Amino acid sequence: MPNLARPAALALSAALLATGCGAEVTSPDERGGAEARGGHYPVTVENCGQKKSYDKAPQRVVTNDVGITEIMFALGLEDRMAGYVMPDDRGDLTAIPWKDGYRKTKWLSKKTINKELVLDARADLVFAGWNYGFNEGEGFSPTELERVGIDSYLLSESCRNGRGKARGVMPPLDALYTDLRNLGRIFDVENRAEALVADFEKQVAEAQAKALKGADRPRVFLYDDGQDKPLTSGLYAGPHDIITKAGGDHVMKDLKDSWATVGWETVVERDPEVIVINDYGDTTADQKRKFLKSYPPLAGVSAVKNDRIVVLDYAELVESPRNPAAIASLAADLRKLAS
Repeated sequence: MPNLARPAALALSAALLATGCGAEVTSPDERGGAEARGGHYPVTVENCGQKKSYDKAPQRVVTNDVGITEIMFALGLEDRMAGYVMPDDRGDLTAIPWKDGYRKTKWLSKKTINKELVLDARADLVFAGWNYGFNEGEGFSPTELERVGIDSYLLSESCRNGRGKARGVMPPLDALYTDLRNLGRIFDVENRAEALVADFEKQVAEAQAKALKGADRPRVFLYDDGQDKPLTSGLYAGPHDIITKAGGDHVMKDLKDSWATVGWETVVERDPEVIVINDYGDTTADQKRKFLKSYPPLAGVSAVKNDRIVVLDYAELVESPRNPAAIASLAADLRKLAS
């Protein structure tokens, strides 16, 4: 799994940035004053089922990947960051609403995040997730960081749910809103967080009002990557809410995981009428489209037969501030395909 952002999504996100979401962003000096007075701290939040307390705001946060990094930028917290880790296949980061955050924040590595990197950055908190940087097999986990005195915050989309290493404990947009509100408390920018959530909820409601409904809703499959078996999204990954709130019927809604591999026979059986391609990585969206259209087992699938294939950017589909705008963008695409 889990590039260039699509114009419709960017237009909505840019408007959000331009209006400041109706919020007054607290300056670093004001936040520091609040901390010094002790008026806000200590605070406790629940993150992936664990209560975590903070006596002050972290000062040197390291983030992993684009969605997580942009959550921090959307909250105006680049001054609290030591840097971010991200592959260089995430698109043109100078053409997005949070370009100033990228300009002001150090790009620590284009490779895998690891303990040595965050120690060198003198991080006091790592914001990542299971399979979004954290992986016991690689020796990089919240437990390992705790041993060297570094705190962790887990992306809520990645919370493990007790079914082996399956991930997801809440609807995808709820996960985004939960992280915004938790981080708002941790960094004493609660007003900013609530304003973002309110604006995102408004964007989603407006998109839903225009979305296809009832029998007009097409069956939709998310194709991430893979040829022998496709990697797709289940109930708890961002595409579920993006598809359903945009007016589609998510064909993998019974998969109680976030991102997971299924068999092509399942895709054929559920006969999606639209396929959404996740655009990222070494395989381009055009190459993914060509594979889908040339793979013999899919020849009879409605989406392939009728060439109803849509492309969304990786940063729109993983948990990120781009999710609400992606709903509006996909809703418009589904309406167009249905006309």
